[in-house]
Amino acid sequence: MPVKYTKDDCVKLLIEKQEFLASRGLERHPKREDFSPEEVVAIKAFLGPWPRALEAAGIKPPPPADRIAKNREKRIRAKQKRIIDKKAAKKRSNDI
Repeated sequence: MPVKYTKDDCVKLLIEKQEFLASRGLERHPKREDFSPEEVVAIKAFLGPWPRALEAAGIKPPPPADRIAKNREKRIRAKQKRIIDKKAAKKRSNDI
């Protein structure tokens, strides 16, 4: 019978694995490969993508707020460029 996980269980799994790795002298964050497929699915379902899951468990610090804003601005500029390029391509095809 499959085990039912909660958000708290997932955080606990990550923290326990981090403590285990530290006790073995390994200075790295837990990887997906350190868990069973069922645990990985539960962790990602409750906590999001792996880096966000590590942040939610307090294992990895969140990215700086200014970096988040810079990334958002970069995505907006890229989208605006794609729109302009698409309009230019459409105009060129209509001119032919």
